[in-house]
Amino acid sequence: MAGPTDKFSAEEKQKLKAQRQPAFVEPMKARLTENYFDDEAWLYERKLDGVRFIAGKKSGKVTLYSRNRKLRNKTYPEIVEGLENLEGDFLVDGEIVAFSGNRSSFSRLQQRMQVRDPDRELLRSVPVCAYLFDILFVDGYDLRKLPLRRRKAILKSAFEFADPIRYLPHRNREGKAYLAQACDKGWEGIIAKDGASVYRSARSGDWLKFKCQQGQEFVIGGFTRPQGSRVGFGALEVGYYEGDKLRYAGRVGTGFSDEFLESFYRRLVQIKRKTSPFDDVSSADEDVTWVDPRLVAEIGFTEWTDDGKLRHPRFLGLRDDKEAKDVVREAP
Repeated sequence: MAGPTDKFSAEEKQKLKAQRQPAFVEPMKARLTENYFDDEAWLYERKLDGVRFIAGKKSGKVTLYSRNRKLRNKTYPEIVEGLENLEGDFLVDGEIVAFSGNRSSFSRLQQRMQVRDPDRELLRSVPVCAYLFDILFVDGYDLRKLPLRRRKAILKSAFEFADPIRYLPHRNREGKAYLAQACDKGWEGIIAKDGASVYRSARSGDWLKFKCQQGQEFVIGGFTRPQGSRVGFGALEVGYYEGDKLRYAGRVGTGFSDEFLESFYRRLVQIKRKTSPFDDVSSADEDVTWVDPRLVAEIGFTEWTDDGKLRHPRFLGLRDDKEAKDVVREAP
């Protein structure tokens, strides 16, 4: 049976070298922009509201890593099984998502992210799928120096896709119209990618985020007391790193379920500290209990205020696929 490498052109064969496939490579990341454009040299993909992964198969064994290289085979066993059913050796880049209707739902995915060995009922009630959008190695060849458009063609032809493993399609033009459509449908946005770009393990202007609404990760540095009938805690104090300094970005008091308020409070009190972890916030606040800045949350908001705080922030979920020290303020 012919494999993907049998279709390489003579020029591609000169570029590519047989190379030992690694278990993991640092993912390529997109930069945020507000300069939306149409360009037929670029391609446009749906921005999925899930968790990034790098997955490999070698000699029949599959490894599924988060973007910060945490093994997730036990968390998503159905994804591992789906990857095992794909032919050959490979290393792929993609996103794991859960859906609420036609929308990818990060809050629903939370029910799976925190469980390391899901039972049959959880697998049934919160199904997930994995969208593949790039292929980095195949059958012993490093593809990262090939243009993105060619890598996606190889990816699409290399496998017979079946749930829960899906191919992420793209559009070749009309990025602004696609963004408008994405926002109308309630998506998070789209990712614009230079079709000629190589794969770099870094944040690059070759990949750009077109967002429908503001949102990013923030470090949790404290919590307030609950008021009235509220349980657990009242709000989270959050911030981001600027060099080695943790900058305060505001207080988030919405988006929590009662169950989360109680369970996460028990986790927070285990990392209490006496002083503020924020470089620009005093410790003298009787309403706040400070915590070690270890935990990361995904926060949605409408905009940044002039003094660098979040306007109308809302809690979307916890993230365990990004280290606290790597959380910085995203800016176009």
